[in-house]
Amino acid sequence: MGAFTDQAPFAVRFGWGPDDLAALAPGGDVVVIVDVLRFTTAVSVAVSRGAHVLPHRWRDQAAARFAAERGALLGGRREDPDAPWSLSPTDLAAIPPGTRLVLPSPNGATLSAAALELGVSRLLAGCLRNAAAVGRAAAAALAGGGHLVVIASGERWPDVYGDPHRGPLRPAVEDLLGAGAVIARTVRAAGLARDRLSAEARAAMAAFLAAEPDLHADLRASASGRELLALGWDDDIAAAAALDVDQAVPVLTDGAFTASD
Repeated sequence: MGAFTDQAPFAVRFGWGPDDLAALAPGGDVVVIVDVLRFTTAVSVAVSRGAHVLPHRWRDQAAARFAAERGALLGGRREDPDAPWSLSPTDLAAIPPGTRLVLPSPNGATLSAAALELGVSRLLAGCLRNAAAVGRAAAAALAGGGHLVVIASGERWPDVYGDPHRGPLRPAVEDLLGAGAVIARTVRAAGLARDRLSAEARAAMAAFLAAEPDLHADLRASASGRELLALGWDDDIAAAAALDVDQAVPVLTDGAFTASD
């Protein structure tokens, strides 16, 4: 199967979650992780304000020690009054420049950690907010003969024990749209012909172009969006739906996502 699933004939490739990351990342010069609600949106907001975000696996008991060893704060849950910061992009709009923040998440941060273990040399955090900026960075790599791999994080079904973060992958429409936005902006910046994109990448781009006129409505109507609405966090959905408003490119450097203009 490997010869068919690695999308090797194409300059721009797209897949879902850890299995596609493992299949596609070895052939990519630039890998973009997309987790619109909310990890990569949070990263985009934070690094645009001069912070440094260290991804960490979800519910890893070593997270507090990891943060202390790196002189960083540990992000918590938005509803926790004692947590200085969380995955909320709305709250992170006020993060001070220079802050080092360890931000665990079950999907985007966990995939970022997995990408490091796979030896990905250039890892970016993409979302709707920074699609144009990330697209320009990806286009520059493609101009040099490189390849782009865009991985939508997706969500998880509950496992047999009811844990909502450890079951099978659940494709999430918001990540499809975010990945499609990054691909569309890359195509525009690089002037790529259609045949340079895998069918999977073309499908993601088409989904984004169809939804582009009202992204906030589509994100609110998604399963993940309705979960956030139930918590009263429409502000986070609105922040995630803002298209092309962040100009910094979050690049993983020395274990932290840092802004690269």
